Amino acid sequence: MSTFMQKKENVVRKWYILDAAGKPLGKTAVAAADLLRGKNVPEFTPHVDCGNFVIVINADKAVLTGKKLEQKYYYHHSGYIGGMKSVQAKLMMETKPERAMEIAIKGMLPKNAIGAKSFTRLKVYAGDAHKHEAQKPEAYEF
Repeated sequence: MSTFMQKKENVVRKWYILDAAGKPLGKTAVAAADLLRGKNVPEFTPHVDCGNFVIVINADKAVLTGKKLEQKYYYHHSGYIGGMKSVQAKLMMETKPERAMEIAIKGMLPKNAIGAKSFTRLKVYAGDAHKHEAQKPEAYEF
């Protein structure tokens, strides 16, 4: 008996919608990363990009547990000397909640070409409106 190996030509991609309202940001990110990677299908193959499209809505209503709003910081560097920038999680969730969700999800994807390609199938929106009704996304409960 041989192990089944998925081929990229046979991958069928579905659209899923995740509602982050009232749910922890990390748990929403885990569910999104698993769907983007394709780990929810029985034909999952690690070396083939067999993931799905994911729409995350209500990113502004995702919650950070504990003292993360005050203690967590997001860092990035401009590339110049002294160019380290930091943003507190509270300010990030008020101004750019989509970016906070994207950072959490990207950190859970593999750091290779498959992870980069998977990340392009992610759509994050702060409110509950999105522009992908034509794709008929399925609601995903996690």
